Amino acid sequence: MSEQKEISVGDVLQMKKPHPCGSDQWEVLRVGMDFRLKCLGCGRMILLSRGDVMKRMKKVVEKKS
Repeated sequence: MSEQKEISVGDVLQMKKPHPCGSDQWEVLRVGMDFRLKCLGCGRMILLSRGDVMKRMKKVVEKKS
């Protein structure tokens, strides 16, 4: 089974594909079965399932301590 990455509220994720505004970095606002993410380029907020986030995420850019 694949290793699950630990993601918590406040972390900044880099996604594989950029948002239409040009930014590929998202701040995590909520964690659970679904993730609420906020685009750091334009401020748009989206809700994605945990599986979609894990599949689309490239890496964790900034960890909140």
